[in-house]
Amino acid sequence: MPLEAGLLEILACPACHAPLDDRTAAEEAPELVCTSADCGLAYPVRDGIPVLLVDEARRPE
Repeated sequence: MPLEAGLLEILACPACHAPLDDRTAAEEAPELVCTSADCGLAYPVRDGIPVLLVDEARRPE
């Protein structure tokens, strides 16, 4: 389930403060992905709640 547009506008990557790309429509691993080419961390969304903790983020491959 995609996040509300208003919420997505105010969220930013905690590591680099870049905007986040909403990939919550993916059924297997909903996440918000940093749009910065240098960072690229992917933050999980659990039960519709973004977990914006760097320690919980998936590193880019």
